[in-house]
Amino acid sequence: MPSDIDIAQAATLRPITEIAAELNIPETAVEPYGRTKAKIDLGWLATLPERQSARLVLVTAISPTPPGEGKTTTTVGLGDGLRKIGKNTMVCLREPSLGPVFGMKGGAAGGGYAQVVPMEDINLHFTGDFNAIGLANNLLAALIDNHIHHGNALGIDVRRITWKRVLDMNDRALRDITVGLGGPGNGFPRQDGFDIVVASEIMAIFCLATDEEDLRERIGRIVVGYTRDKEPVTASQLNAQGAMTVLLKNALAPNLVQTLEGTPAFVHGGPFANIAHGCNTVIATTNALKLADYVVTEAGFGADLGAEKFIDIKCRAAGIHPSAAVIVATVRALKFHGGADPKNLSEENLEALELGFSNLDRHLDNIRNNYGLPVVVSINHFTADTQAEIDLLTNHVEAMGIPIVVSMHWAQGGAGATELAEVVAGLCDSDSRPATQPHESFVYEDKLTLLEKISAIATTIYGASEVTADAKVRTQLKELQELYGDFPVCIAKTQYSFSTDPVLKGAPSGHSLNIREVRLSAGAGFIVAVCGDIMTMPGLPKVPSSERIDLVDGAIVGLF
Repeated sequence: MPSDIDIAQAATLRPITEIAAELNIPETAVEPYGRTKAKIDLGWLATLPERQSARLVLVTAISPTPPGEGKTTTTVGLGDGLRKIGKNTMVCLREPSLGPVFGMKGGAAGGGYAQVVPMEDINLHFTGDFNAIGLANNLLAALIDNHIHHGNALGIDVRRITWKRVLDMNDRALRDITVGLGGPGNGFPRQDGFDIVVASEIMAIFCLATDEEDLRERIGRIVVGYTRDKEPVTASQLNAQGAMTVLLKNALAPNLVQTLEGTPAFVHGGPFANIAHGCNTVIATTNALKLADYVVTEAGFGADLGAEKFIDIKCRAAGIHPSAAVIVATVRALKFHGGADPKNLSEENLEALELGFSNLDRHLDNIRNNYGLPVVVSINHFTADTQAEIDLLTNHVEAMGIPIVVSMHWAQGGAGATELAEVVAGLCDSDSRPATQPHESFVYEDKLTLLEKISAIATTIYGASEVTADAKVRTQLKELQELYGDFPVCIAKTQYSFSTDPVLKGAPSGHSLNIREVRLSAGAGFIVAVCGDIMTMPGLPKVPSSERIDLVDGAIVGLF
């Protein structure tokens, strides 16, 4: 089997204007970025009526192992599969961050014969959206220090500046730094730090904004720090929102690309799911629902992180709901959760597989009983999977009254996902409400306190017995409650476990969720609770993926 990049580079891509024409997008609304990608005009999209036949499909997964379980690949394969069975379909994905691309795993545009293309462009600079987000974020950082340098009329307490600079790269050395050194001409020295772009509030705002005006208003509400009297200072007080909106104006239009089989795809926005809310833009999703009858989208990492935030943050804010959910599982990951040696996951191990069912079961319970969604399990097939393992897993899931399908999209493209597509279409067609009607089943109600919302997620979704926090964090939560108590919460924690300890596999229960830090995202409209050892600026592994990436005879190699 050739590598992902070999498959992508061998493909013959259709002009993006042809893909747009199939969606009835006029040429005047298409802004090409080369031959195979384009932005679609927001003004034209705003004129489209809602499509009553539109149905939204959420693809999520069990708790992942470090290599990932193929959630993006399944999203793409399902989109192609739905088109194979005659459905008018679009795919909505997040844009990859350069941090993981050069760090942990290389490319992030699907895999095998279920990819969005051009994969090199998508994985690298694409249309420059992340660069625009980083520039807007760092403009605000520069304006803060400039304001202080020129007299500090707002009385900003330099000890209480909360706004960080960002970079779209994993770089642990920038987590904690000192700025302003070198004398009075360089400003006032203070402790500062960087986050990765995908963990920034600007990224969250970008992904939740509905249009340019909403973007501008959200940016203006950003709290950048506090005065000595602990009064909040906002971006609007620095007159920053206009210039920041200008920097983001072009980026806000969704990016249209295609799958290897020509299925239209919006790839737009990309917050991490373990340290942010993990969904592509509201603009991409809601406008795809105007253009297609079936829209397949993904939420990051396992359902405890991705699906929870997709529903409790994105669906709540956008007033939409998924008609069905797909849980992606692999035999190897379930054996891993059942205690199998990571080095021997290719060997048949029915005992470990059965023990690993606990992880899948909790995710299924959350999807069905807490999120209120019909669900199908998609087994992302690997060649090492034995028939005995497939049968054991299939019998277990079917005994719960849940459909389960072995999907071969990685090796066969859309043709390998038609059975999954038929099941998903059936679940969607049983939903009488269009996707643009609000979701009705959330993990917590708006009226609960911030701490109660965090506790609801911890106990209901994670299986924790309690939430702990030191006095400082509890004081922060009480202070935030007064002005922002109606906000949803965004929990930042490890993706590898229901707990905050990445080594606790399966479905741990009775553990504690410790809130280490609380961050206000007033513009995005949620409160971030940082738990465990999760970092908002990741580091590179011992052997980063960048060591395999090169340019040979004009062609990119080693991307994935």
